[in-house]
Formats: sequence, structure tokens, C-alpha cells
Amino acid sequence: MADKPRIKLPKEAAKGEVIQIKTLVSHVMESGQRKDAQGKTIPRKIINKFACEFNGKPVFACALEPAISANPYIQFDAKIDEAGTFKFSWTDDDGTVITAEEKIALKA
Repeated sequence: MADKPRIKLPKEAAKGEVIQIKTLVSHVMESGQRKDAQGKTIPRKIINKFACEFNGKPVFACALEPAISANPYIQFDAKIDEAGTFKFSWTDDDGTVITAEEKIALKA
């Protein structure tokens, strides 16, 4: 099980402002191509999908491949037109979904 993801974004933004969002989740991202000490292949275990929504609307999504290093870091931009909640999800090969939420307010 992964640790709680780390997410960095401003607590508030002006209407129409483009903000930068940084995410990092702890995960082994085992490619399935390495062998253990006994020579057996270590099974693949990666996060294969990342998605971000803002107030229920998709903002960013991507597929991750075995070549991605451990603890994948994802950075992207989003335009803020209203206050709301970002929802993030990382989907593992075994079906596990890691989720997190962050709120952002509009500057007065």
C-alpha cells in the first residue's frame, strides 16, 4: 500500500489564473522485467493511470508505463474559474485506487 500522496497547489487563486499542480505518490513501480535473488521474475506492479478532476470535471489524465521510475511525480497546469475541490486518483495494476483531494478558494 502506498503512502498518502503529496500534492502541492496554491490554497487560493484569482479567477482565470493558471496554477501549477504537483503530485507525488510513493510506489515501487516494478516493471516486471527484473529478477529476484533466486532468478525468478518479479511480477509487474505499477500505477497505470492517473486522473485529476476539478468540481467533477476532468482536468488532466495520463497512462503510465513500466518505464516510469518509482514514486511517480506528475506536474501540470490548470485554469481556475471558481472555488472548488480537486480530486486525484492513481490506479494500480491490482485495481487499487489511491485517492486524494485538495480545495482551492478564489481570492477576494
